[in-house]
Amino acid sequence: MSHRVLRVRNGVGELHERIAAIQGELEIEPDFPLDVVAAAKEAAGRPRLPDLDRTDIPFVTLDPLGSRDLDQALHLERDGDGYVVHYAIADLTAFIEPGGLLDIEAHRRGESLYGADSRVPLHPRELSEGAASLLPDQVRPAYLWTIALDAGGAQTEARVERARVRSRRQLDYVGAQELLDRGEGGPVLELLEEVGRLRIHQEAERGGVNLPMPEQVVDCSAVPWRLEFRRLLDVESWNAQISLLTGFAAASMMVYGRIGVLRTLPPPPPEAVTRLHRTARALGIDWPAEQTYPDFIRSLDPAKPSHAAMAVACTTLLRGAGYAAFDGELPAQPEHAALASEYAHVTAPLRRLVDRYGLEVCVHLCAGTDVPAWVREGLHALPETMQRSNRLANAYENAVIDLVEAATLQGRTGERFEGVVVAAERDDPRQGEVVVRDPAVEAKVAGEEPLPVGEDVQLVLAEADPATRQVRFRL
Repeated sequence: MSHRVLRVRNGVGELHERIAAIQGELEIEPDFPLDVVAAAKEAAGRPRLPDLDRTDIPFVTLDPLGSRDLDQALHLERDGDGYVVHYAIADLTAFIEPGGLLDIEAHRRGESLYGADSRVPLHPRELSEGAASLLPDQVRPAYLWTIALDAGGAQTEARVERARVRSRRQLDYVGAQELLDRGEGGPVLELLEEVGRLRIHQEAERGGVNLPMPEQVVDCSAVPWRLEFRRLLDVESWNAQISLLTGFAAASMMVYGRIGVLRTLPPPPPEAVTRLHRTARALGIDWPAEQTYPDFIRSLDPAKPSHAAMAVACTTLLRGAGYAAFDGELPAQPEHAALASEYAHVTAPLRRLVDRYGLEVCVHLCAGTDVPAWVREGLHALPETMQRSNRLANAYENAVIDLVEAATLQGRTGERFEGVVVAAERDDPRQGEVVVRDPAVEAKVAGEEPLPVGEDVQLVLAEADPATRQVRFRL
């Protein structure tokens, strides 16, 4: 299954050793060179703070529990029958000199890598979890986005400028959802819900796609390790809509200014959608001919076995994402098909190199000043740099997931489990993938007959080897 997010609580001993082995295999260097760390410490002590002071805005941050690399802080308020979104994004250019040690190392890494409770950051922790992070009660340099929305949640105006900001409170998703559920969210969280729902409606009207994929959670605080699937909380979806809103605003600026870097995804070929229609029919799911595939995807309920298999099949429409940099002539294909819009990554500069470039482009376009030479000169190579780091990030996460799943099932060969067959191989339908409910594992499965995709099945564990990170079931 694609689009899995792995989180681990309280990892111990053996997990760290095996993850270190994965890092060695993939030639990942978790530690920074000493001179880069020294440069980070020096930069952390002398940030270039902007003149504009907006520490009067009572920002809050909203992230997974325990996060320290806080890229964004938000504040929402009403404006007549509409809204104003203030979104502060960490400003790495206040610390990093173009062409300096920190910049060179960031280009070498491309993005932060996540796997279990290990994190290989893009920037040294002195910056990413310290001086550049939007931690509470700290004055920080930031790119301050101010985005106006009408009563329906549609953007009417947007600008970005450098400013000093100060977050008042660090919230986590679970705590924020509990506050809202108790009616104690306060003005900002309540407006986040209101605007988030409006933006989700805008997404549907636009024809955007949001696959209902569960999150895989791993708890390593006890032996044996435990895994479970969970659906994203509503507040996470609403928070993501603010990030998307900002990415749309940035892309619009870049296209108008004819310079920048877009996150792109080509539209699916008609034959791919036709194939999905056949898959839905085989799974017994009604897909009326007049219903668009974004609307069909929104109708899926992953709690139903056949719908879970359908969601996995739909991931084929989301392949081929990349970046398109331009300075002058616009890209031939500028849109992100799943979002049904032009879109840019600008909200996570602590974790992605490309965001720093996009933010610099936008802040200068808004100010009417020249985009810096280092941005123009570096744009062309960015797509390749990010493609390389994306491949490594995916390989790392997948390897760690495979490790945790194999370790969780170690010693249980021959036992029976319940699951759902979510995919069968086209060349050999007796081979495919299965999702096991308890523990929450996704693995290979084989049978003597073609696999019953979308059906509940009884499985026998054939292999679970942490050394090879292999898990296999049979029907």
